[in-house]
Amino acid sequence: MKKLISAILLLFAMNASSQEINKKIQDDAGNVLGLINTCTREGLSTIPEMKSRYDVEYPNYQPDSATLKALKPLLKGKKITIVMGTWCGDSHLQVPHFYKILDALKISENETELICVDRSKKAENGLIDQLNILHVPTFIFTEKGKEIGRIIESPRETLEKDMLSILAKK
Repeated sequence: MKKLISAILLLFAMNASSQEINKKIQDDAGNVLGLINTCTREGLSTIPEMKSRYDVEYPNYQPDSATLKALKPLLKGKKITIVMGTWCGDSHLQVPHFYKILDALKISENETELICVDRSKKAENGLIDQLNILHVPTFIFTEKGKEIGRIIESPRETLEKDMLSILAKK
């Protein structure tokens, strides 16, 4: 009996911790409203409003090369969590710019986590409950599991200069 209970608990834990990647939020009529929970960059293109802005913003953004050069060594060992809304105008603008920076720095997507939220800025299963998200997008920089800084909604200067400011302080 103990083995059966242990097996059931294990299955429950596995189901609770696993989640659908690029999960679509739908309204009562079945219309897709956006994405929620852990997502991929490619998943963003499944939301027409996000894709149309991404396709314009990404190629047109030109990060400052001097700032990128200074940033590159500072990103070693850091993890970046991006919390965004596929429905959010600021996310439509800033997330493509951020990915342009990451690509220019040759930062692996393994070093980033993309989480999409609903309009109340929540994800399912408590995924972001500990992150204190009030506005999106929020770009959170961590090292060894400890937050070292974040960019909220829009940069003060540019994304790359704000990143440099956060990472150079450490």
